Amino acid sequence: MLLTPGRTLFLLALPFLFACQPEKTSSDVDALTDFATRYAAAWSSQDPAALASFYAEDGSLKVNDGAPSVGRAAIEETAGAFMSGFPDMVVRLDRLELEGDSVVFHWHWTGTNTGPGGTGASVDLYGYEEWTLSPANEILQSLGHYDQAEYERQLIQ
Repeated sequence: MLLTPGRTLFLLALPFLFACQPEKTSSDVDALTDFATRYAAAWSSQDPAALASFYAEDGSLKVNDGAPSVGRAAIEETAGAFMSGFPDMVVRLDRLELEGDSVVFHWHWTGTNTGPGGTGASVDLYGYEEWTLSPANEILQSLGHYDQAEYERQLIQ
C-alpha cells in the first residue's frame, strides 16, 4: 500500500482521535450501577409504571424476537404481563458491561408462574438487555435476551 501524504497524516492522527474519546469515570460506572440496581428493583416491584419510568417517552423494549414495545404505555403493558404471570418475580443485577455507547445489563430472574393461567412452575434464568441511553439517562432502546427454550422447559416442569 502506498502511503500518500493524506494517508500518512490520517495514520498519525488515529491515536489522537481515539485518545479524545470520553472514558467512563468511576462515578459514571457507579451511577450506571445504581441505575441498573434500581431498574432491577422496578422489575421486581409489581409496579409496571415504575419500570416504564426508566424509559424515554418514546423508548422501546424488545424481548428476544418479539415485536418491540414502543412508548411507556406499551412498555408498562409488557412489564405488567411478566409481573402478573410471576407475582413473586425477582430480578437482580448480575453485572454490567460498558460497550462503547451501549450498556449491557446482565440479570438473574427468579419467580413462580402462579398468575392467571399459570403453570405453578418456577423459573430461574439469566439473560441480558442491551441498552442505548439518552443524555438524560433514560433508556431509548432495550434489546432483551434470554434462552426462550429454557424458559419454556422450566414452565412445564
